[in-house]
Amino acid sequence: MSYLLRVLLPDRPGSLGALALALGSVGADILSLDVVEREAGYAVDDLVVEVPSGALPDTLITAAESIGDVHVDSIRPYSGVLDTHRELELIDQVASAHDDRMQVLVDGVPRVLRVGWSTIIDIGPQGGYRVVGSPSAPHTQAASTPWMPLEKPTVLDPEADWVPEFWRDMDTKLAAAPLGNTGKVLLLGRPGGPDFRPSEVARLGYLAGIVATVLG
Repeated sequence: MSYLLRVLLPDRPGSLGALALALGSVGADILSLDVVEREAGYAVDDLVVEVPSGALPDTLITAAESIGDVHVDSIRPYSGVLDTHRELELIDQVASAHDDRMQVLVDGVPRVLRVGWSTIIDIGPQGGYRVVGSPSAPHTQAASTPWMPLEKPTVLDPEADWVPEFWRDMDTKLAAAPLGNTGKVLLLGRPGGPDFRPSEVARLGYLAGIVATVLG
């Protein structure tokens, strides 16, 4: 069983090594590490760890937080493909797709940006509507999109009136970015959190901007 841990730890020599030893003490094996953000003396890292069958995720939290100043922001089951060049591969997949390129995009974004689901939203005569959605996207759709048109990548208020109740019940964190000048928006949902960090929103913006040129 693999889990994705998002941890906040001091940005100083030895912190990551101490964390690896602590996780190893409960039988966890670190498969990959992504630095999400660094600022003000701390780092936010995403670690994919594998644990023995039957091991409880709580043991990972206890082990990690046994180290001073380390905090587990979130832990989720992880079944994605490990890849250090996720964005580049997705852009290539979209560019070379023979079928619906927008569908290829939303199908790949959850793996690339480690979110629960993604959709592309457009504005028509009746307001915002879903163009395509990933297989994991909720059937419940937003009845309105007062935040569109969107000029730059941003975090959306998950408690706003327009957010469907089902999304709120799932504590879904939301972020979106414009797809170039098309008027369309790439919307991401992360049920149960964690919150989108500024660096993740920036990555979303870069990806959406590059893919918009591919989509033409």
